[in-house]
Amino acid sequence: MIVVCILAFIILSIVIIVNLPVFGRLPQGSRLKIIHQLPNYRAGAIQNLSYTPMQPEGVSFFTLLTKFIFNKEPEKVPNKALPFVMPDLDAEAKSNKPEIIWFGHSSYLIKINGKRILVDPVFSKTASPFSFIGSKAFPGTEFVQAADFKDIDVLVITHDHYDHLDYKSILEIAPRVKNILTSIGVGSHLEKWGIETNRITELSWYQEINLSNSIKLTAVPARHFTGRKFKRNQTLWSAFVLEVAGYRLFLGGDSGYDTHFQKIGNEYGPFDLALLECGQYNELWPYIHMFPEQAVQAAIDLKSKALMPVHWAKFSLAMHKWNEPIQRLTLEAEKRNLPLITPKLGETVVLGESFSQKKWWINHID
Repeated sequence: MIVVCILAFIILSIVIIVNLPVFGRLPQGSRLKIIHQLPNYRAGAIQNLSYTPMQPEGVSFFTLLTKFIFNKEPEKVPNKALPFVMPDLDAEAKSNKPEIIWFGHSSYLIKINGKRILVDPVFSKTASPFSFIGSKAFPGTEFVQAADFKDIDVLVITHDHYDHLDYKSILEIAPRVKNILTSIGVGSHLEKWGIETNRITELSWYQEINLSNSIKLTAVPARHFTGRKFKRNQTLWSAFVLEVAGYRLFLGGDSGYDTHFQKIGNEYGPFDLALLECGQYNELWPYIHMFPEQAVQAAIDLKSKALMPVHWAKFSLAMHKWNEPIQRLTLEAEKRNLPLITPKLGETVVLGESFSQKKWWINHID
């Protein structure tokens, strides 16, 4: 009886934990029907355009987990607080050119023509369902909080991973957001968290929408995966093409390198700026995240005039040194003559005017 009671307690605890709001909810009803009709939905899950295993051939999940747990790479976290510029989040854009403020990892704010577009806001201490699990935010990266954001015209969520869709941040920010745009299926999580359906727009790849009269967004393919619990790829992952005031920006989200970048560049380019991931890569998962050199090639494929690297400088979600991504990317971009924008955290970049190219991370290299 004691054993039975212990097992029952364990099972009940698991059931309670996995049904906590932070995990969201899988798509149901009409939303699920739309997902089942996607051309890339097969074998009970959404598929990438190219075959995309989680690990390369011959590498088991156990091998991956073992190397990750016992990794001894030094300097995964900076040894002192990262420098930042305290931004004026409420100030209007000073010109009719896009202004971009990066907060670390993949969270950034775009201001233009009186409109404010916030992308993948994650302001919790960890990029995980619970604060006691996972890598803590780097020192110096908590200069802005979710409560600081007001009057957001469009909130863009690329996919449902914890380092892009943060439960606590969304609860704080959503009441002050006019429109929420995301990939098909992610709206199920948002509704679970009490957000009104009429403020949520979900797109499949190549679908587009005009918001706030002057903002056009198109969902385009990425090479990645999704899931907040055990079942993967039940919601879509996307990048977004943003067209506003005569400018075209590529909001990359997460993606491994593939031929889709060239196709997007041919169909939607050239771009004034591509915001692409350059961190959290490893040879043990080479298809779902880009190496820094591939991010440079992706920007070239997109026909982008400049590249702004994101997905680094806040969390350690891989085994490389915290500043290795930007060092490798900078070297490759210089070799390929690709203009880079590398602002400090919180620094405002005016596209076409202030290309911040200071190598501020150098002071943190021992």
